[in-house]
Amino acid sequence: MKGSAEKPRLSVFRSSNHIYAQMIDDAKGITLFSSSDAKEGKSKKSEAKDKKTAAFKTGEALAKKAVEKGINEIIFDRGGYKYHGRVKALAEGARKGGLKF
Repeated sequence: MKGSAEKPRLSVFRSSNHIYAQMIDDAKGITLFSSSDAKEGKSKKSEAKDKKTAAFKTGEALAKKAVEKGINEIIFDRGGYKYHGRVKALAEGARKGGLKF
């Protein structure tokens, strides 16, 4: 699974407390931009309540950055995680933000 400048790879990392996503251009070997629930201002109170909502908002924020840079299609790399829960919420947020994969 490799991304390019036209169709970068959306890589997901999920820890027990946070979710991180980054757009990667594998042809050049660089990270174009990234987003995380910690970076997007998730408070400690909301952390315990609903991690899925925070993941969804992270996906939307990442999609907004991508659309601003003219990226509409991506390759989704779930990083070996099952496609459910927070990983699925992040993907749905990215789709809602305008990304296609």
